[in-house]
Amino acid sequence: MDVKKALEQKLGKEISQSSNEEIFVSLLQLTKELADEKNQKETKKKIYYVSAEFLIGKLLSNNLINLGIYDEVKNALSESGKNIADIEEVEVEPSLGNGGLGRLAACFLDSIASLGLSGAGVGLNYHLGLFKQVFEDHMQKEKVNPWIEEQGWLRKTDVTYPVSFGNLDVVSRMYEIDVTGYDNRTNKLCLFDLDSVDDSIVDDKNQFDKTDIKKNLTLFLYPDDSDEDGRKLRIYQQYFMVSNAARLVLDEAKAKGSNLHDLYDYAVVQINDTHPTMIIPELIRLLVAEGMHMDEAIDIVSKTCAYTNHTILAEALEKWPRHYLMEVVPQLVPIIEVLDDKVRRRFDDERVAIIDRNDLVHMAHIDIHYGYSVNGVAYLHTEILKNSELNHFYQLYPEKFNNKTNGITFRRWLLHCNHELAGTISDWIGDAYKKDAMELEKLLAFENDKEKIEKLLDIKHNNKLLAKQYFAEKQGLDLNENSIFDIQVKRLHEYKRQQLNVLFVIRKYLDIKAGKIPTTPITVIFGAKAAPAYVIAKDIIHLILCLQEIINNDPDVNKYLNVVMVENYNVTLAEKLIPACDISEQISLASKEASGTGNMKFMLNGAITLGTEDGANVEIHELVGDDNIYIFGASSDEVIAHYNNHDYVARDYYERNESLKEVVDFIVGDKVMAVGNREMLERLYNELLNKDWFMTFLDYDQYVETKEKAYKDYEDRMVWGNKMIVNIAKAGFFSSDRTIAEYNRDIWKLND
Repeated sequence: MDVKKALEQKLGKEISQSSNEEIFVSLLQLTKELADEKNQKETKKKIYYVSAEFLIGKLLSNNLINLGIYDEVKNALSESGKNIADIEEVEVEPSLGNGGLGRLAACFLDSIASLGLSGAGVGLNYHLGLFKQVFEDHMQKEKVNPWIEEQGWLRKTDVTYPVSFGNLDVVSRMYEIDVTGYDNRTNKLCLFDLDSVDDSIVDDKNQFDKTDIKKNLTLFLYPDDSDEDGRKLRIYQQYFMVSNAARLVLDEAKAKGSNLHDLYDYAVVQINDTHPTMIIPELIRLLVAEGMHMDEAIDIVSKTCAYTNHTILAEALEKWPRHYLMEVVPQLVPIIEVLDDKVRRRFDDERVAIIDRNDLVHMAHIDIHYGYSVNGVAYLHTEILKNSELNHFYQLYPEKFNNKTNGITFRRWLLHCNHELAGTISDWIGDAYKKDAMELEKLLAFENDKEKIEKLLDIKHNNKLLAKQYFAEKQGLDLNENSIFDIQVKRLHEYKRQQLNVLFVIRKYLDIKAGKIPTTPITVIFGAKAAPAYVIAKDIIHLILCLQEIINNDPDVNKYLNVVMVENYNVTLAEKLIPACDISEQISLASKEASGTGNMKFMLNGAITLGTEDGANVEIHELVGDDNIYIFGASSDEVIAHYNNHDYVARDYYERNESLKEVVDFIVGDKVMAVGNREMLERLYNELLNKDWFMTFLDYDQYVETKEKAYKDYEDRMVWGNKMIVNIAKAGFFSSDRTIAEYNRDIWKLND
């Protein structure tokens, strides 16, 4: 195909005479047409990946890469005086997800299509996503984040379904987004919406009437659940998602010849975390409505649904009061009661009941009892589920439990966001790694190769320059390209321990003020959104922004240390920061992070992990060896023992450790108080001193020591370059293609 000719036909004029907006729309149309050509007949059995989030990022370049025309488009634009990066900037990032859960779902859809598997993502078409994060007075403020445009990737379909709630009836509408596989088929992301949803009901403080369901149902991802109306709205959303998903599954199965008694031969429903759990009772309800006996319906659904657990945090395993469900989805309550009764007849253990003595319905318990597979998302995570958190279920169903270590799609996280590194790897080992990521191991041949290492170091410096330029233009930030880029970007949560990193920053600031000057300047970069109702998380952001002002404006310090908090962290910003990173901060409290996927993206792009033995850090450590990762902190067994014994007392660590005491006291000292909010700073200080639920103080000394060692090792550029080579070479295991192949082999069995 002559890309230039095809593009100019759509434009109706030469590329050079067209605006960036016109070029984007024409490329959008061209890409959709090429994606349609890759639509393939679906196989008998299909995977439906149901998820509350799909953090898909901007799609233009990703689709061009997967369709095999990225280079031609880039060259055609360049010949006409246009830059593809400028065209990418026209695109608005879809606001359909928040963090790792949603990004994982997006990577999985890419890999399902890239492996030629028949599948679809099913979720909701959020109009405003989570929120747009802005910083005012050193605080996070939440603003609306509209993204749906007339010329975009969403396709409106004629598929509609009636959905009934306890007090109203609605009619859904399905939208589709093409999911292009790399040199393979096109699948769909199916997003359900209501035509009656009204963005205008949201005020300038991001508030809206949470009871006006017809107008608010798909406005926001994870609406504020700090009040009863917000919690009920989440149930409305979840039922709306799964009711539509269930209808879609049944309709498509029947269209392919299923009599519904054999549904599991036509469909697999992967329940991504507990948000879509109600699809189990909803499918049972619909099968019974088709005339099936309840017991058979339960059996069939139990052979159709599989559950992925993404958390060890008990508070994240959803539990809904039965009276909420009675109000919102009364038609499901009798079915859930039957499911609970069947469990109670089989097992005496109250811990495995679906409805507990407080009349709370445990969503994960429905998934485990009435799904045929329960998987964790990293080796350590799965072992903790089996041996600790879900041990009572593991004793009942050992055959259901399995591990599927998460992965990332290399097409986006290397080919798309790090062109120079991807091109260099192709020059060195060929292109086969783009389909088989294990080919990256061939890079190990270049350990200790001075010329190759210098090239890698040059690429890293160039990516720092690109990040410097981007953030200067977009956010007015000044990044020092000659500094160590020490980066922690992820959702803001106490268990991820941004506060531990903050304590180190204070330590470093005080050391520099005392005359201990680092050999190489350091830039500590944060990016994170805090849930609107998560007070302590917002306090941590406030402290980071206060430190940014204090440190970056201190002439004694700012030549050696800078703190940067990027605003409204999302996939687009990740694509700029990850290729530029030197040190990847993965410092969650051991036993609390299910997997993480940022750790994999950083590793692939040549950053070195500084982390605890938590989540997929364990597998990274095993792959790269002790010399190519920086591990610190208490083990998961030690942490679990502290929780079980109730013997961790934060104040004891504070009183015994002068260095720690100094940095913690700095939070409420004169310098920070002069620029910050007293209430927020004192609340955070007291939280750390009197609670510290995620044991920041426990790991403080080791963290400081290990981080200083990493900074010292950075000075030997050849040694550091070797670490980069090993990390990139060993990243192949973390391809989402590998993860999805394992899901298909062990759980879905689509090709049987």
